[in-house]
Amino acid sequence: MSPLRVSTDHSELDVALVHRYLAQHSSWARDIPLAVVQRSIANSLCFGGFLQGGQVAFARVVSDYATVAYLGDVFVLPEHQGKGYGKAMMDAVMAHPDLQGAAPFQPGHQRCAWSLCALRLHAAAGSAVADGALSSRPLHALARRASYCAAAPAWHRRGRKTVQRAA
Repeated sequence: MSPLRVSTDHSELDVALVHRYLAQHSSWARDIPLAVVQRSIANSLCFGGFLQGGQVAFARVVSDYATVAYLGDVFVLPEHQGKGYGKAMMDAVMAHPDLQGAAPFQPGHQRCAWSLCALRLHAAAGSAVADGALSSRPLHALARRASYCAAAPAWHRRGRKTVQRAA
């Protein structure tokens, strides 16, 4: 595996690639206009993941840098998935100095809604998502949380199972 270089320099981002992925492959931003993607990037803390061949990953954080941080638009191109690049991206996001005081970067904080589709990635990073907050609790704790249930129709269309309350 080649090492992933992560950068927050907006000038390095391949905005066309980010737009193409979001508009054509994501379940949450299908058909999003290029102008909206450009504006969202301009007004967010963005992370690009790069290999020698170009950009292969992206993550975007919207934050006041004090109390709230929302992580969204996270992806690794399909041909590069399963190689640890998603974890490298999440490590870079979680370690960014400007985000250290903001939720959800404080374990157990309850102010951020996380994408349920990113659960496996968060788990690989050693965290779990419960009730919309990043937590350092093990994943089995999620099974006890009925409120964790995936409500998004797209979640079920992709064959994902809803977490049931443990007996």
